[in-house]
Amino acid sequence: MKKILSIAACSLLLASCGLYNKYERPEVVADGLVRDPVSLTDTLAVSDTTSFGNLPWRQLFTDPQLQSLIQQGLDNNPDLLNAALNVNMVNEALKVAKLAFLPSVVLSPQGTLASFDGAAASKTYSLPVSASWNADLFGNLLSVKRSAQMQLLATKDYQTVVKCNIVSGIANLYYTLLMLDRQIEIVSDMEKLTRETWEKMQFMHENRVGYRSTAVQSAEAAYYSVQTQKIDLQRQMREMENSLSLLVGQHGQAIRRSTFAAQSLPSQFATGVGIQLLNNRADVHYSEMSLAQCFYDVETARSRFYPNITVTATAAFTNSAGGVVINPGKWLLSAVGSLVQPVFQHGQIVAGLKVAKMKYEQAYNNWQNAVLKAGNEVSNALVSYNSYADKAALDTKRVNVLKQNVEDTKRLMESSSNTTYLEVISAQSSLLNAEISEVTDQFNKMQAVVNLYQALGGGAK
Repeated sequence: MKKILSIAACSLLLASCGLYNKYERPEVVADGLVRDPVSLTDTLAVSDTTSFGNLPWRQLFTDPQLQSLIQQGLDNNPDLLNAALNVNMVNEALKVAKLAFLPSVVLSPQGTLASFDGAAASKTYSLPVSASWNADLFGNLLSVKRSAQMQLLATKDYQTVVKCNIVSGIANLYYTLLMLDRQIEIVSDMEKLTRETWEKMQFMHENRVGYRSTAVQSAEAAYYSVQTQKIDLQRQMREMENSLSLLVGQHGQAIRRSTFAAQSLPSQFATGVGIQLLNNRADVHYSEMSLAQCFYDVETARSRFYPNITVTATAAFTNSAGGVVINPGKWLLSAVGSLVQPVFQHGQIVAGLKVAKMKYEQAYNNWQNAVLKAGNEVSNALVSYNSYADKAALDTKRVNVLKQNVEDTKRLMESSSNTTYLEVISAQSSLLNAEISEVTDQFNKMQAVVNLYQALGGGAK
């Protein structure tokens, strides 16, 4: 009964010391993480809706050529390959932490030949097997194992973050290429239009009295200006192809792709995501697992204040008994228990605990910031999508008006002397800028969808 009471008392003491505590999520500011992109009161329109963030990337990016590029990037990107290797390395470290609970066994056979003053040699041998076991009564090994488990989870989260970044990066570069293709088409059409305007003005200058040469010169300069824009867009296209090739793990080359108009992405999003970001965002979960790892590091530092108990047992088959050689050999058995209690180690144990607690506080601050950052990124993506969607709709109306304006101005110039060449060139320039802006805003809207998907942690699926 005394032994039972003693064991119970020791258990209560250890529990009160917190050596066997498990990590529990601390409080974190999560209310109002995401601002409503429309309401001026910042009130969320919907709550607990993250279905868009849970979409697998193949359901979001339905373009077959884009899907092929994403899969190639996931298979070949060196950052993702290295992240997978990091997971394997941490997994091996966890195995070592688990094996620390088992006894260590050492086999060290020995043999000796000895001769004194030319006498016949005596032969002695020993086949010892020793086992040493660390009795983890104060949670040192347990906290080390749990810390390694949290590190493994955090490393897997980092792997997911890399995957999410690769998927989103490839999608953004792919849509950038489609945007540049469409802008080059627009500029090429405008190149033909300004060429026709230049030739028509040249004809009118040669065949119409009072039509000045400055009109021809201005039309020619406008034509060259459009050509320079085309060259610049072509350069950007080659650079985007090189960047995308690098991301998918291949040398720079032309990228097979669809058209800008053929893309289809979701257009309806719920804004209320709230605390679910903690579960969906791999980088947020990574920060929390790093916090849990620091929690167990504090437990490990605290356990160093308590004794280290080691039990060592040895079994040897030997023919040497206290300097006397006997044949045949006999078994020699021994067992030793040792207890090491730290008393004074130049303040290292105390300092180690203080540092571990400070690292825990740092990890908590990083986690809180990761949660706020996640909400900020979702808010920005939502407001970007709504803003660029509105701008694109207005751009479409503006383009339609300016197309009609160009046609009307050209007819007026041909039939009336009241319309000058400057009005024609100005109308064409306005139309070109409006069409480029329309495509750019449509691209920004597509990019906002990709960024929202990434901000909601969709790449984790």
